[in-house]
Amino acid sequence: MKKDIITRKITITGITPMMTDRFSGDMKSKPTPAEKLYFAPGTRQVVLPALNIKSFLSAKNTSSIAKFIGGRGYKNLADAFLSFTQISPNDVPILRNGTPIEFTEFIDGHDKAAGIHVEYHVARLDKGIPNPKERPVIELPWSMEFNVTLFNNPVVDENLLKEAFVRGGLQLGFGTFRGVYGKFSVDGWELVE
Repeated sequence: MKKDIITRKITITGITPMMTDRFSGDMKSKPTPAEKLYFAPGTRQVVLPALNIKSFLSAKNTSSIAKFIGGRGYKNLADAFLSFTQISPNDVPILRNGTPIEFTEFIDGHDKAAGIHVEYHVARLDKGIPNPKERPVIELPWSMEFNVTLFNNPVVDENLLKEAFVRGGLQLGFGTFRGVYGKFSVDGWELVE
């Protein structure tokens, strides 16, 4: 392995349920709650795309850990997290007791076998316009394992990257409605050779 690249295997454990809201591709369609889950290609295995983890680190238009730990210069930190980190695999399996979660079907808003239910909320748009939302929630317990590669750069070192995951897991979390859903603890940070 090159000296200017480090890879760590991160193990996280959910401490709150995780909500997902996969975008259907256009603003006119009305996806079902099942269509708002992310699946590994060709399966019903529930995953979180690596890009969502990158968003957790680096988003500028929504909450990201870069905004919390970067202060006024958060845009530079967000750019560094985006540019100098790589998450693998591209589709990170969401596990329950070490086994990938497999979606079956919602019956009365619940997939008991998978431990996923639908929550119904009304979000408020500008001027108080109601926006009803139906989104799937992955119940506890859940966990994930994935690799993070950090390329040598002048902004982010391994300590800051680890702080981002540790602090971000408690302050922000993964999925949608971050800060309420998807909170996690970092339980493993291991060298990958």
